[in-house]
Amino acid sequence: MSFLIVLAALVFLMFAAYRGYSVILFAPIAALGAVLLTEPAAVAPVFSGIFMEKMVGFVKLYFPVFLLGAVFGKLVEMAGFSQSIVHAAIRYIGSSRANAVIVAVCALLTYGGVSLFVVVFAVYPFAAELYRQSGIPKRLMPGAIALGAFSFTMDTLPGTPQIQNIIPTTFFQTTGWAAPSLSIVGAIATVIAGMFYLEWRRRSVMATGEGYGVDDRKDDKEGEKDSGGGAGPAAADLPHPLLSVAPLVLVGVANYVLTAAIAQHYGTSYTLTADLLPGLKAPVETPIKTVVGIWAVEGALLLGILLVCVTAFRRIRASFAEGTKAAVGGALLAAMNTASEYGFGGVIAALPGFIAVSESLRRIPDPLVNAAISVTTLSGITGSASGGMSIALAAMADSFIAGCNAAGIPLEVLHRVVAMASGGMDTLPHNGAVITLLAVTGLTHKQSYKDIFGITVIKTAAVFFVIAVYYLTGLV
Repeated sequence: MSFLIVLAALVFLMFAAYRGYSVILFAPIAALGAVLLTEPAAVAPVFSGIFMEKMVGFVKLYFPVFLLGAVFGKLVEMAGFSQSIVHAAIRYIGSSRANAVIVAVCALLTYGGVSLFVVVFAVYPFAAELYRQSGIPKRLMPGAIALGAFSFTMDTLPGTPQIQNIIPTTFFQTTGWAAPSLSIVGAIATVIAGMFYLEWRRRSVMATGEGYGVDDRKDDKEGEKDSGGGAGPAAADLPHPLLSVAPLVLVGVANYVLTAAIAQHYGTSYTLTADLLPGLKAPVETPIKTVVGIWAVEGALLLGILLVCVTAFRRIRASFAEGTKAAVGGALLAAMNTASEYGFGGVIAALPGFIAVSESLRRIPDPLVNAAISVTTLSGITGSASGGMSIALAAMADSFIAGCNAAGIPLEVLHRVVAMASGGMDTLPHNGAVITLLAVTGLTHKQSYKDIFGITVIKTAAVFFVIAVYYLTGLV
């Protein structure tokens, strides 16, 4: 019975997310409903002592990353940098290689720190025009965007500033650059398999005579007018591609440099005392290993924001206030969604039914496979990579660490496996990014989800490929 209560809570939350209801509202309802069925008198104490504590703790650690990432992405979009990058990619890669162009642009933007959601909005008008000119069915486009934005640059490449790569740092005391060699192997495998799949789908569908398709959506018409296939007045008015790429490169370089510099400067811990700040009533000690990854990304994004403001001030000045307001609103929503799921995970982990689930998962003898299956399953159930990973780590991080320590597996490898697994089965139909992608492109699940799911399967398989590579080679 206790297991059924936990399962019902998870299914209820998944159903609510799939139907488009707010996770911020329904995660506590699902969690407290499970507590009510288990121990009615504990509902209020659990809400205050577990759910809210976990939720607030998550916001405390990660909200600045959400906020700075959203603002950076919005400024890059407002400055015309993302459009310039797209035009340059079309010019140098070629419009005949539509899938390669889309994957490359999405990858560059997400690896440079732009939010996944911002990338979808920025790339779509150009992708639509590129597919139209090439005669490729539009319904295949979401698969290409998913490969470029939702897979290897989100959680696999070393140093990616996306939140899915940052969350494990606080649990495993690693950095965003964990297991760099293994990360690159996983990214290459994902790209090769993903591009092979996209090209196979393009050839097989176009062989039937199917073209771009009739679609009179306003966004498509605007994309045709604005894009011009990478030429024309619109392209001439855009910033130089090298200037456009500079903030993205700066974020990556600064992230790498700050990761090493912060650890070297502060050591293992830093204590604030009344000698430094006389108003302190008690010393405040910060273990540096748990925050170095977060601080490095925050510093890198701040530098990226400053560079955009300096180099594109005239372009962003008029819309700066409204644009940053929208970015802040989006960051609040994204952070609170994930924090609410984290609170949900903390409550579920305390229930007797979850103990049975944990014991079943612990029977998987290999600690990396155990972690991968646990994280990707919960990410699929919640429809959120960061949310599912947060739930899994809130409940089972200690057992993952103990298993790896016992097997002599570096925690860097565990970090990479967990991060990659979070971006595996998370892109099921109720995933927020999938719903947004289909809404922006004007397509339906029936038309396009098959190709998104193809990328989902490839990305999930890549996790176990990386585990196999580690055991065969010892590569880290």
